[in-house]
Amino acid sequence: MKKFSTYLLVMFMILFWILRIIITVMSELGKDFMGIIPIDEKFEVILLFAFLICVILVVKRKILGSLLYLTLHAIYFGGDVTEKIGILSRDETFTMAQAGDLIFSIIGLILPLAVLIDLLLDRGRKEHPVDKKTDWFYKNKEFDRKLDDRADKNNYRTL
Repeated sequence: MKKFSTYLLVMFMILFWILRIIITVMSELGKDFMGIIPIDEKFEVILLFAFLICVILVVKRKILGSLLYLTLHAIYFGGDVTEKIGILSRDETFTMAQAGDLIFSIIGLILPLAVLIDLLLDRGRKEHPVDKKTDWFYKNKEFDRKLDDRADKNNYRTL
């Protein structure tokens, strides 16, 4: 995890996870958090625990972690987004709670997609790493040794 964008995405993943924990706990206590309630409480708890596996795999730069994260969030939040967009397209009244649910559902879809794109764009860096501490010397033609007839070939005789 060397890129700044990956650090930011993991930080946003954790903040969104904490927010979803707060929403789930508040729902279990019989209250709502700014009018937002979980879509399905049982699946929400499963999603919260699956996040722990996903974040570990994302930090280790594994594509499987981001694909799992995207799949679970698309299953959970995708239906809610299509339902809310259907309400908007029929010109029905849209409450503040529904607007909050829509915003959190869209964030729940955009964040895993951003994580997947970040990992896919960084595949070349993982396969061909660059180390700025040593590459300036080893990949620089200016410091290549010029061998001439006086160069030591290390062919010493051993007795």
